[in-house]
Parts: sequence; structure tokens; C-alpha cells
Amino acid sequence: MSQEFIDRVLKRVGNPNVTSFRFETWTIAGKPTAEGLGLLPVPGIDPQKLLARVMDLDHYVGPIPHVVESRTVVDARFQPPQQRRFYQRIKVPLIGELHQESVIALAGSQGGFEIAAWHLLDKETEALSTKTAIRAQYSDGAWLVAPGVVGYALSAAPRREDVGFLKWKALTAGADVTASKVIRDNIAAMSRWAGASI
Repeated sequence: MSQEFIDRVLKRVGNPNVTSFRFETWTIAGKPTAEGLGLLPVPGIDPQKLLARVMDLDHYVGPIPHVVESRTVVDARFQPPQQRRFYQRIKVPLIGELHQESVIALAGSQGGFEIAAWHLLDKETEALSTKTAIRAQYSDGAWLVAPGVVGYALSAAPRREDVGFLKWKALTAGADVTASKVIRDNIAAMSRWAGASI
């Protein structure tokens, strides 16, 4: 878990009492993609139920859009239920598939939200096959939930050496353009999976 990433996200939250979907991005020096945060009002959402779904990584295929494969990996460094190492492969329409190894952790209550956050495991992701999918260069993310609101934040990019120029542009500059819809769809799907009517 990257506390620095969580701190940057919480600085962007502002008033969490949203009445419609709110999305914003910001740039970080040296990163080819912007970081993004979406907040969606979800009346009646139960924070603990949502975080239980977030940590249920072995069952993402189906409920969560574009996830092709998702499974937890036993690793003595990370102790469930607070932490889970996982492998995930997602399909990006018209581009192909990306995959990564990461660890997600329950980060407790911060800034009025209950938070679960993940970060990339560099060596483990580097060891993945480029024949299976494009590897991630970096990936930090967080789920934020409070009564009546769910947030999702993401900072991610592919490895430059794994893609040609056009795919690189589509997965960096192009991803920044489509991030709002992707983040909103993920929030809605996870909230429905946690039992919310949305």
C-alpha cells in the first residue's frame, strides 16, 4: 500500500457529500499517465460489505467489468484478511490485455473513509510473461467508502517495452481520456456486487 498515494487522493476529495458522479485528474512529474479519482453517491451502501467485496479477489470475474482473470496468491509476507497478494489480468477494449501482481491492504479509517489500497509488486510483475499480456509499469489504487458515497482512485501505466508506439499512446494519453467512464463503471459494479441498488 502506498500511503503517499492515499494522501494525494485524500487531498483531492474535498467535500465528500456528492450528489452526482464527480471525477478529477492530476499529473505527477515523471509519470506518463495522470492519477484519477471518482466519487459516486451510493445511497445505503454498507462500507464493510463493500470492502469485503473489494478483498474477494478470487471472484472478480463476472461482477467487475473487463476483469479476465483474478486470483489471490499465497505469500507469507502478506497476511489475510488484512492483506492479500493477487494476480490480475484485464482486457482493454481494442487494445488487448494487461496483467500484474499486486498486494492490497485494508488501510483503516482515513479522512472520513474506510479505505482499501493496492500497489504493484515490481519484481513479480516483471517476471510475468509478455506473451500472455502487457505488463504494468506501475499501479497504485484505492477504494474509499463512507455512508452514501464510494470512491475509486487509480494511477497506472503499461511497461513501455511491452507495447508499440500506437498502443503506448492509447494506453497513456488515451487512457486519461477514457478514465472517467472506466472509474464510474467500476464503482457502480462493485457497489452493485456489495448489494447496493444503483
